[in-house]
Amino acid sequence: MADLIYENTVVNVVKEHFKDDIIDAKVRRQRRVELRTNTNNIESVLLFLKEKMGFLHLSHISCVDWIEENRFELVYILWHPQEKVNVLIKVDVDRLNPVAPNIDYIWPQANTYERELREMFGIQFEGLVGRHELILEDWDDLPPMRRDFDTLQYVMQNYTFRSGREDAQDVRETIAKRTGEEIPEFAKKYSR
Repeated sequence: MADLIYENTVVNVVKEHFKDDIIDAKVRRQRRVELRTNTNNIESVLLFLKEKMGFLHLSHISCVDWIEENRFELVYILWHPQEKVNVLIKVDVDRLNPVAPNIDYIWPQANTYERELREMFGIQFEGLVGRHELILEDWDDLPPMRRDFDTLQYVMQNYTFRSGREDAQDVRETIAKRTGEEIPEFAKKYSR
């Protein structure tokens, strides 16, 4: 296995500096470190990684909806340009009261990611500035990336049988006729 000196250094330095504030820290593989903390510590961990460890670039903020566990998992992905190492910092957010700190003062591009997560998952970032609508216009339903959002029901109510669509064709049937391919069994229930 490749030399993991820098990856192990990141884990050891972060564990030493934050002691009990880091829930988990491990080298996942070459060029990849994963940390877990809580929302109270996320700002200090991110600032430390940027200012003291050289993780200068925020690559992305993503979210996983663990509906069975009643939580969202935010994943902050940082990049160290010299060492070519990613660090993923994971924090849990209560699904019933989804609030997390705003970090766009650390990385300005976080504003776009946080606005998207607010719109798509309903997570509120304290102090986040920016129009509430980012992608969705006049949206008044459950955030669409949450697992309890019923996409099929939404489509059926809003698009499939609207007036003026009486002559709409099923895309699957049109393609099947043109190509001679059969519609897969799992897709037939969605065809008209």
